[in-house]
Amino acid sequence: MRDEILAYKRERILEEAVKLFYARGFTGTTLDDIAAELGVTKPFIYTHFRGKVELLAALCKPTIEMALEAVTSAAALPATPTERLRHAITGFTKVVLQRQPNIAIYFREEKNLAPDALAEITALRKQFDHVLSGLLKDGAAAGAFEIEDHSLAALALGGMISWAYTWYRPAGRLSIDETAHHMADLALRMAGVRVAIPA
Repeated sequence: MRDEILAYKRERILEEAVKLFYARGFTGTTLDDIAAELGVTKPFIYTHFRGKVELLAALCKPTIEMALEAVTSAAALPATPTERLRHAITGFTKVVLQRQPNIAIYFREEKNLAPDALAEITALRKQFDHVLSGLLKDGAAAGAFEIEDHSLAALALGGMISWAYTWYRPAGRLSIDETAHHMADLALRMAGVRVAIPA
């Protein structure tokens, strides 16, 4: 029970921090601001995080971990290369859109991360690129994809999906699931797969 309470308190801090960092920026937000939103004192935050920089890392790192898990689990599926790529892009897109503020904060505030945290996130991003590149390479080797440079294609696809944080609107024309489906179609077409257009 104690661990659950601690986890809940930590999650509440992160929830308020992401709102404020997203709205005001990292430098425009103080720990006092976060504490005020929570209705607590600043020492309460220090019982869970050593400072604002550590809080920033805690908002950024899980998102790339989730993205990596999405493509890794898709790449391991007992399915065709086309099905694996569709699962990978669909899962990755959902991570980006469901954690839109976290992605925005990362790209805006990367410069404010501690060197060790930045190194960890950079390593995770490279691992993500490697897994996606391997998935594309396997598909090309099987004759499912028309790709000459799988590493470049992985970077292009990753960038295309990541950039969705700038334009996606939750109250817009498409839901997250619909957007993920369309992005997967686009990715497959980029890989040279003929995707049927719904009537």
